[in-house]
Amino acid sequence: GGTGASPLTSIKHAGLPWELGISEVHQTLVLNGLRDRVRLEVDGQIKTGRDVVMGALLGAEEFGFSTAPLIAMGCIMMRKCHLNTCPVGVTTQDPVLRARFTGTPEHVINYLFLVAEEVREILANLGFRRLHDAVGRCDLLVPNQLKTGPSATLDFSALLTPAVPTHPGASVIKSRDQAHHLEHILDQELILRARPALEDRESVTIEMPIRNVDRTVGTLLSNHIVRKHGPRGLSDDTVRLRFTGSAGQSLGAWLARGVTLELAGDANDYVGKGLSGGRLVVRPPPESTFVAEENVIIGNVALYGATSGEAFFRGVAGERFCVRNSGASAVVEGVGAHGCEYMTGGRAVILGPTGRNFAAGMSGGIAYVWDPMGKFAVRCNQDLVELDRFARFSRNMKTYEWELKRLVEAHVRFTGSTCGQAILNEWESHLAEFVRVIPTDYKKVLERKAKSDSERSSPRARRISSRRIPVT
Repeated sequence: GGTGASPLTSIKHAGLPWELGISEVHQTLVLNGLRDRVRLEVDGQIKTGRDVVMGALLGAEEFGFSTAPLIAMGCIMMRKCHLNTCPVGVTTQDPVLRARFTGTPEHVINYLFLVAEEVREILANLGFRRLHDAVGRCDLLVPNQLKTGPSATLDFSALLTPAVPTHPGASVIKSRDQAHHLEHILDQELILRARPALEDRESVTIEMPIRNVDRTVGTLLSNHIVRKHGPRGLSDDTVRLRFTGSAGQSLGAWLARGVTLELAGDANDYVGKGLSGGRLVVRPPPESTFVAEENVIIGNVALYGATSGEAFFRGVAGERFCVRNSGASAVVEGVGAHGCEYMTGGRAVILGPTGRNFAAGMSGGIAYVWDPMGKFAVRCNQDLVELDRFARFSRNMKTYEWELKRLVEAHVRFTGSTCGQAILNEWESHLAEFVRVIPTDYKKVLERKAKSDSERSSPRARRISSRRIPVT
């Protein structure tokens, strides 16, 4: 059904009923002998205790609530979540509107207690002591089928067929843990070799090959760093990881501050997911002969939900680059569709072409797009953002020019980018070809802040401040 900002028709009619989904998934997993190591959760307009029991009988063990707890907190479903005008202060940053929010945790707790009470009553009527005992017992469901009308022809037998294990020792509920084999992943060796940095903050450089079966490389190492040294991590470049080859999914996910991960090769989807202060550098191998800025070097959804840190990619990224980025700085030489989608902070520099729907839902941060051919505007979703060419800037130009140039220089320094160096060689002429993409509301906030800072630093403000009598 989508988010609370979706049209009513989408919420009510998009997709398929969850009853079909949970039943099919449960039966398929049982058929393949996998159900006993998987915990199933179902959600989608679940509001009552009856909904919970129905989900359990069809195979669910966990249940997701969204709309109903939101209503309990005071939401009145105005469907303006994306406009910053929520009249009851749930989804807005406006201080006047936020003051109207009256929800409390107790409201949600009370609602869920009422749901639990109804679940207990229904289970008692069915003869169960625990919800766990009802999981998968779809034989207790009887369709209330009409004798006339379109529903009279519906056949519910497939939906209500009990799943029977076909593998010896298999179960129809989760009964054992999945073996993830984390003891064999690449990070375990990285943790051992990075021991001097973890224990004594000494600089460490690790060089080794990487394959596409090596996923989430750097994540467990980052976990050890944060557990040992806190969220601030280590000093920059304390741990340098240098890989060669093709990396698997989620390279450098949640990479902590103090870790610099360099890859000479290419990487799969979700590079830098949740980047948390580290630095990522991906570039082609030195012996490669292709033109880097014309070839894809990382997959889709890079820097998803990144909060801080830096990333430099010498080559083109896939779709949804920097989606939900909230604080990281990134430079890449081209992106696919939906770049900077839902971005709320940070900086993104695109030194190449973009796909369609750039900046959809972007509410914060700034993107700089090199657009020498002047074709970017038709590929950008301008519902929430404004496009400004550097040639039109006046007083504030130098601030953004310095930021952009610093990022391009860093990109060239870390990746050896030829297109980045060509832009720097003729900086004054290429600067006018850049477009600044900035959310309209975010731009207003920055302008108000700049005006306030200017007024505080004016000579008159300083004279008034100097005449104030200190309070003791």
